[in-house]
Amino acid sequence: MLDARPRILSVGTANPPERYRQTEVLDRFKVDDPRIRSLFTSSHIQTRHLYMPPTGADGAPSETQGELLAKHLRGAMEIGPQAVDRCLGPAGVDVRAVDHLVCISTTGFLAPGLTAHLMKKMGFREDCSRADIVGMGCNAGLNGLNLSAAWAMANPGRYSLMVCIEICSAAYVFDGSMRTAIVNSLFGDGSAAVLLRASERDERAFAPKILGFNSHLIAPAIAAMRYDWDEEAGKFSFFLDRDIPYVVGANAEKPVKRLLDAHGLRRRHISHWLVHSGGKKVVDAIKYNVGLSDWDVRHTHSVLRDFGNLSSGSFLFSFQRLLDEGRVKRGDYGVMMTMGPGSTIETALIRW
Repeated sequence: MLDARPRILSVGTANPPERYRQTEVLDRFKVDDPRIRSLFTSSHIQTRHLYMPPTGADGAPSETQGELLAKHLRGAMEIGPQAVDRCLGPAGVDVRAVDHLVCISTTGFLAPGLTAHLMKKMGFREDCSRADIVGMGCNAGLNGLNLSAAWAMANPGRYSLMVCIEICSAAYVFDGSMRTAIVNSLFGDGSAAVLLRASERDERAFAPKILGFNSHLIAPAIAAMRYDWDEEAGKFSFFLDRDIPYVVGANAEKPVKRLLDAHGLRRRHISHWLVHSGGKKVVDAIKYNVGLSDWDVRHTHSVLRDFGNLSSGSFLFSFQRLLDEGRVKRGDYGVMMTMGPGSTIETALIRW
């Protein structure tokens, strides 16, 4: 009898071609403030892939809000299709075989959304169902995966594709303040795509089933991570509260416990942890409160080191590295965990 729960059949990732060391970004923007330089040069992030603006009249890069929005679409249409191709290609699936498309983005607003632009550029069928999830932040990859999995369960044998496309450099404001410097030092550009299907044909495939999800909203911390209008800069600006690691850490165990309890599991049963690369302090807080080791979050740390915080797609970059590592065995359980505005913690349980 068919188990209606969908499987993750394939994943693909992509980044802009240009990769920068933290000191290169500082030098390009002519940043001399020692406080800001110390944020950028802390050891947990070494490089990031970014769409950098051209140099302005004063010798430093500059972009208007309109130019940032245009960069978001331009960058999305470069790395989004690359991630889709790298996801579908190994699975032997043509883009016209995809029946449902979900796109996640927080770094730029579009109407029509990224799904319509991807469908036109890549040749999806005109009757492909689609949904855009905009503005949910770093946790949104699991919100989208939940939607994609639910659609796959309701439509057995049909393909659902989720694509996270984050051009974080399209949300940057350079004004010399510590508020914007924290954001500018942390986020990178990247895209990740994942293919799902619920089908008895995949029962023997070495592809994890999605067993369930659990969410946790920290309502008192609704303003801790937010995207609002900066009147002085004439741009949207992202804000991160200094207490985010402690707020998220203090609540992290709650959704994890509910997720595992629902399936009769304990932490010792989980072989793989795929935690969002939110920043060193955030990851450390998760480790401490959930009871994880450095080994458990090795891919979280390596993604943060090599790419920075990639917002909604970060956990899929870790998933890709886990697969490439070749340590997963049939029967292993894994927990995916993302954190973001709301403040929100999202979790998912998978099993190979």
